[in-house]
Amino acid sequence: MNRINQLFDRHKKDLLSIYFCAGHPTLEGTAEVIRTLEQHGVAMIEIGIPFSDPMADGIVIQNAATTALRNGMSLKILFDQLRDIRKEVSIPLILMGYLNPIMKFGFENFCRECVACGIDGMIIPDLPYRDYRNEYRAIAEKYDLRMIMLITPETSEERVREIDDNTDGFIYMVSSAATTGAQTDFNAEKLSYFRRIESLQLRNPRMVGFGISNQATFRAACDHASGAIIGSRFVTLLEEEKDPEKAILRLKQNLK
Repeated sequence: MNRINQLFDRHKKDLLSIYFCAGHPTLEGTAEVIRTLEQHGVAMIEIGIPFSDPMADGIVIQNAATTALRNGMSLKILFDQLRDIRKEVSIPLILMGYLNPIMKFGFENFCRECVACGIDGMIIPDLPYRDYRNEYRAIAEKYDLRMIMLITPETSEERVREIDDNTDGFIYMVSSAATTGAQTDFNAEKLSYFRRIESLQLRNPRMVGFGISNQATFRAACDHASGAIIGSRFVTLLEEEKDPEKAILRLKQNLK
């Protein structure tokens, strides 16, 4: 069974998933960040593939991607860095990236390399759902990779249910229609959205991402889904500390 499915079979609530950008703050730090996050109880990791035009990301992750690209990070280098990661790490690993570099690499080649490195799934924010179903789903399923689709407050119930029926792993609930970035609290409108999706009783578990940085936002996500995905706040701490252990310890302190 895919590690993502195993995780949600074992744990239903309070899951912490962390996003970081491969190649930031240093080119060679990818494996160390992954190892450190698992050692400190992170349940799942999203490894960002840096791209020059990350349309869903705010300034923090945009800057991290720029640094990573200047450091020389590429998909080929990332796969080389991940080649032996499964000798040390057992939690689910997901690659998060935009369509352009993945298509240049070749989608099936990308999937093949993911399997060789022990990657469990992918998030491609700018891949249209229809294109996924018509062109990419069969290839991803051939390699037992989970394609994680995003929903927002503007996603219709019909589309949410269609995504739920045609994907496996979990559904990524974007907390707002804005780009990524830390927030101090979720307003009544966002909490209403969380409750609305919760009431649909979907087949797939849900994780909430975008804007989670402290105890209030983390608890709100966990109250209405299986857990939270934290990106910008961890990326900021990693930039400040230049040490993944210090960064994750500071983040976990923020969440208490």
